[in-house]
Amino acid sequence: MRLTHVPLEHLGYEEAYAIQQAHHEAVLDRRKTEKAELGRVMMVEHPALITVTRRPDAPGHVLHSEVELLKRGVELHQTDRGGDVTYHGPGQLVCYPIVDLNAAKMRIHDYIRALEGAVIETLAGYGIVAHTDSCATGVWVLPADNPGYVFASDEAAKICAIGVRVRKWITLHGLALNLDPDMGHYELLVPCGLAGRPVISMRAILGEEKCPTIGELSGRLFGCLEEKLGSGKLGSI
Repeated sequence: MRLTHVPLEHLGYEEAYAIQQAHHEAVLDRRKTEKAELGRVMMVEHPALITVTRRPDAPGHVLHSEVELLKRGVELHQTDRGGDVTYHGPGQLVCYPIVDLNAAKMRIHDYIRALEGAVIETLAGYGIVAHTDSCATGVWVLPADNPGYVFASDEAAKICAIGVRVRKWITLHGLALNLDPDMGHYELLVPCGLAGRPVISMRAILGEEKCPTIGELSGRLFGCLEEKLGSGKLGSI
């Protein structure tokens, strides 16, 4: 079985979630039929917004009131995914894989590692060396691994956030890869609840001329996800 690529769209958060749920129901309905599928991958670009999970300390990681956020043009949304607070906005590629983990023959841990691995391979295609962090989900870049590029500090910086939910063994939510978002908006929150950990974008590393379009990045990321999830190969992360 193969994944279906749902092309990139510009969608509000609630609208995108409603579409995710519709895809989830469709994949579930087909699970035990001749039309059973591995899943579908939505690619989305959101307006500027912050999502807050149900984790008790998550609201405290939003550093301004909803009124103040709206003055800055940033919406605030509750979410049922895992993780903590996360920023989304124009210039960030948000990927929502709706994947039947039974069909993929994966546990949740394997699935998260597959998402991280797909992002790492995608970044490698642009000459960016990235890695995982044993203490935090997501994808990170370290200046020492990327000589020739200019970083703001010597610390590993987060370039991709991951947060998922699994319902009836089919996934929802997914990952957010920083291509060229407004990095100033990250000052409005403690990203993923990780105080003091920097964030970075592909544009900050590659520069404007080498930075891909979000449409091109979407296609490349889907290809890496298809390899990881369709084959069950996690590769070296």
